[in-house]
Amino acid sequence: MEINEKLLKQVTETKYLTVENAWRYRAIIRYFYLQAQKMKYWIYKEEVFEELKKHDIFKDYTIEQCRQDLDALVEWKNLNAVQDTSKASTIEEFKNKQFRYQITDYTVEIERMILKLENWKIEGASLEPSLLERFKKEIEKFKDMKNRDMKEVGSWWMSLNEDFKRLNQNYQDYIRHLNSVKAEEMMKTQQFLIFKDKFIEYLRNFVKELQQNSYAIEYIIKDVDEDTEKIVLDKVVEYSKSIPRLDMEISEKDIKENILGRWLSIKEWFLGSNFQESEASKLFGITNQIIRKITRYAFQIVESRNTAANRKEEYKKLCSIFLQAKDMEETHMISAYAFGIPHMKHIRIDKHRETESINSGVYDEKPYEVIIKPRVRTYREKRDRTPIKDNTEKKKKILKETIEKRNQERKIIEGYIIDNQIEISKLPKIEPYVRTTLLKWISRANSSPDGKAKTEDGRVFKLIKPKNNERCILDCEDGQLEMPSYILKFE
Repeated sequence: MEINEKLLKQVTETKYLTVENAWRYRAIIRYFYLQAQKMKYWIYKEEVFEELKKHDIFKDYTIEQCRQDLDALVEWKNLNAVQDTSKASTIEEFKNKQFRYQITDYTVEIERMILKLENWKIEGASLEPSLLERFKKEIEKFKDMKNRDMKEVGSWWMSLNEDFKRLNQNYQDYIRHLNSVKAEEMMKTQQFLIFKDKFIEYLRNFVKELQQNSYAIEYIIKDVDEDTEKIVLDKVVEYSKSIPRLDMEISEKDIKENILGRWLSIKEWFLGSNFQESEASKLFGITNQIIRKITRYAFQIVESRNTAANRKEEYKKLCSIFLQAKDMEETHMISAYAFGIPHMKHIRIDKHRETESINSGVYDEKPYEVIIKPRVRTYREKRDRTPIKDNTEKKKKILKETIEKRNQERKIIEGYIIDNQIEISKLPKIEPYVRTTLLKWISRANSSPDGKAKTEDGRVFKLIKPKNNERCILDCEDGQLEMPSYILKFE
């Protein structure tokens, strides 16, 4: 794919289809298009205005609006405008600039496409095996085209592409139709049972032919060697180049890319690619899936019909039982047995059952007690008064233990103070809480402007940073820490 300026630019010619007054512009363009089909190419605004005024929707339309609409269409390159001076007999008439208008070729193609879309419907969509047979016969000629002249190869290539296009489009339209909501609803009706068997037979015949022909085509394509493929496709390129084109000039690169792309699409349709299965395999799977769906719907319809018939007999039997009842009380008993108790109240609780058995009833399980609370505004739940426990002794004990622990830790840390200083590099293996305390002190001193800080017991120390950024290893019981060789000097 080549992305160029022509691809990325806006198509202003289609603007008339989507703007605010599109209904006016579309009517004008359609009139020009229909007149062009009658080989009347140049039209005056008075003719356009006269035609539009014939329709009720344009009853308030003015000649000035018509002129403005025509000017807009000229600006969007939908119409060509040429000043007609042949009718000007006075200077005033010449100044009024009588124009005549012509629809552009680009817009003709757009309108042609719009007309096709407006009348779009699936025509001739089918799963005819003959399309596969025809394509197989054409693809069998591939090797033979190596020795044929350019014109014959070109004609064969066009025929091959037309067959492939028809095959691809027909199957896609048909499958899309079968998967549509309308088709789904049709399959669920009893009328569908009438031609269900013929429909399934038609699909199965196609699957059978698809298997046979697709495998044969797959073998033919695989049997074509690279040299033969190159020679034949080069002839197709040469033939395409030889076709004269007046309106545009297509480069050899674009022609070759188009032809190679088409051949690759044909190969992938039957052989698949490295990333996905072939389109033929997908079609095989989709068709089988549709057959299963049709069979399932048909089974459901038949089952529903049989169920309705069985119910009818059951209702007759039930009516006879009611007729045989002796009195109204017995009738009520039969009704309760057949239809259940009317106006029954069900109580639901959020409780885990002891068994998951569906055959177990409420009387087979242990009863569950539910406390019913009054549903009145004045109701308040009783609160049990609980005295506040006296934890004084417990608190004293915890406080005493904490103080003893802190004193013990302080004594251990003081044991590392030698000559009123602690040198990190000369410390032996220390416990984790000693490391935590030292790092806390260092952090405080680093945060202070003068490098001084206090310990928990009020002792003042100064942090001396190492010269030349010397570093050391602080050995701890739970690992080692690399850090600067600080000295904590106490006052």
